[in-house]
Amino acid sequence: MCRSIKTLRPPVTPEVHDEDIVAAALQYVRKVSGFRAPAAHNREAFDRAVEAVAEATARLLGELEVRGAAGRVEQSA
Repeated sequence: MCRSIKTLRPPVTPEVHDEDIVAAALQYVRKVSGFRAPAAHNREAFDRAVEAVAEATARLLGELEVRGAAGRVEQSA
């Protein structure tokens, strides 16, 4: 996959911010679409995809149970 996407799961990354999640989503959509910056006629679809991936990522991180951690990991998203 895209090597510039870093692991956001604690304890690898103890503190994750919304900006981290959006950056990872953007990198993913760029990789999958093949566009660093889409043309104007693709901008809306590109932006919707980034938003959807960011929401799914935040949901995943919020639901993960890390063994040895107290309860579920709290996210800022």
